[in-house]
Amino acid sequence: MDKRKIIKIDEDKCNGCGLCIPNCPEGAIQIIDNKARLVSDLFCDGLGACLGHCPHGAISIEEREAEKYDEAKVMANVVKQGKNVVRAHLTHLHDHNEQGYLKQALDFLKEKGIDNPLVESPSSQANSFCSCPGSKMMDFRKSDNMAQQKIASCGQQTRLRQWPIQLMLVPSQAPYLNNVDLLIAADCVPFAYADFHEDLLKGRVLLVGCPKLDDLEVYQDKIRQIVKNNDLKSITYAHMEVPCCFGLVNIIESAIAKAGKKIPFEEVVISIRGERLK
Repeated sequence: MDKRKIIKIDEDKCNGCGLCIPNCPEGAIQIIDNKARLVSDLFCDGLGACLGHCPHGAISIEEREAEKYDEAKVMANVVKQGKNVVRAHLTHLHDHNEQGYLKQALDFLKEKGIDNPLVESPSSQANSFCSCPGSKMMDFRKSDNMAQQKIASCGQQTRLRQWPIQLMLVPSQAPYLNNVDLLIAADCVPFAYADFHEDLLKGRVLLVGCPKLDDLEVYQDKIRQIVKNNDLKSITYAHMEVPCCFGLVNIIESAIAKAGKKIPFEEVVISIRGERLK
């Protein structure tokens, strides 16, 4: 089995409302015994289209050993549900930049003689069926100058260069991770440090996470993959002065060492009063 991202359903939080099901065109979720259940690892792509539709926060993403996702079996299930579900699934793959799975899906349609519903009106369909806008990869670096000119009139400038920024959501081979200065920030830092954008974020690509509340084993594997799969110019880890924030220091240093790369690493510590200590 491969180790990969896959959804996890908290049975205690789930009330069986079923709002997640229409937002899982892959057919990985069913209501069984009044609870949402992941019925097959094969059908879950781990991209989390269902996440934002659970009113009780019962669905999360975990990284574990699971059967390999099978796009052909998913498509066989999806086409039974009609053109709109096929369109939603294809758009879901496109928005997450899953070009490999998207090609497999389109090849399946071609092999079965089924029309591609996105061909009808690509731009309008993409807007109508954006299955997970919160996780869609976006690279802002090319439009930095225009964005800064617009925001400068308000006296502020954002230095954010990409989306998403949450460490759990960013693919380890996202195109904006290669040949960049990487900033990993504990998620309290931008709130505590007033100069965060100008002093830390400017010129860097950002990843954020909580070393206390999130799964450090998942972070360890993700950071290792990012370091291994990309040519990083440098890594900066900014965190609060509280003890629970120091956990990622060793993880980052270990990832660099295991990758056999010489990547400059800087640790920045912010006090709870918003002062840069280190």
